[in-house]
Amino acid sequence: MPDPFDVLAALIRADGSPSLAVAARSLASAGVPVFPCQVEGKRPLTRRGFLDASSDAAQVAAWWSRTPNANIGIPTGGASGVVVVDVDVHGPTDGRVAWKRAADAGLVSGAGLLVRTPTGGMHAYFPATPGREQRSWQAAAAGVDFRGDCGYIIAPPSQRTIDGRTKRYRVADIAALSVGPVDAARLRDLLDPRPAAPARPSGGEVAVDAERLAAWVSGRGEGERNRSLFWAACRLAENGTSPGDALNALGAAAHSAGLSDREITTTVRSAYRATQPMSEAQSHGGTRSEGRWCSRANDTPSVASGRAGL
Repeated sequence: MPDPFDVLAALIRADGSPSLAVAARSLASAGVPVFPCQVEGKRPLTRRGFLDASSDAAQVAAWWSRTPNANIGIPTGGASGVVVVDVDVHGPTDGRVAWKRAADAGLVSGAGLLVRTPTGGMHAYFPATPGREQRSWQAAAAGVDFRGDCGYIIAPPSQRTIDGRTKRYRVADIAALSVGPVDAARLRDLLDPRPAAPARPSGGEVAVDAERLAAWVSGRGEGERNRSLFWAACRLAENGTSPGDALNALGAAAHSAGLSDREITTTVRSAYRATQPMSEAQSHGGTRSEGRWCSRANDTPSVASGRAGL
């Protein structure tokens, strides 16, 4: 893993580069893996996206010789040595409010670099924690994303056109005091708290717990829906709820969040497979029926019926 302080220093230097091509080569020469993204956009131009990131000078020069104004992508997490808290400002969603809550709680005091984004938001860079994976996540309602392992960020001096004006990502502040890692799990718990896991089945208590999980799933935004449904289904699986009952409990809520029947069934099935692996006998010729696996009670409305009440 690259030294995170070297990466932060390289980003500061790249911010003053005369062109994106020069900035990309500067980052690569400092050992920071980069990859090209669309001109004034965020979509990777390489086939595997951030998985293609490289600090090889020849490769980086070739990429930017083909597209000199390509924006610069950097993989986050262990690949680059830095993780990023992405504070969005889009329409009615202002992530700066959530950022202040996190700051007041002392959860983001270790930021080493603040980058102003073209939309008025902010990227806060932190050192990645050595030997510890921190997966990327989104808290859309709070306007905050976390870019860790299996994620990437657009780096300065990349640019975008917003309302007819070209604006660039630029370094806005450099830490003057201590710099340290961020506890992404605690940050997520503060900004996007999840319902408590349901108690073991005991009469009507299960229905109440399932209703709470369903209400939470229904409020998830795009980018969070599948993961949230998977998490909720895992909680029900861990507490002895049958797959069919879990599908009945969560299906309508997932539909209201925007998922299709196929996505809902596949996600719930995956949650049960992850939480309750098949026995050895089942894995060798198995007896589980795909039809029976997610079958519903005959007197229970189908998932699709949840859409009619919207």
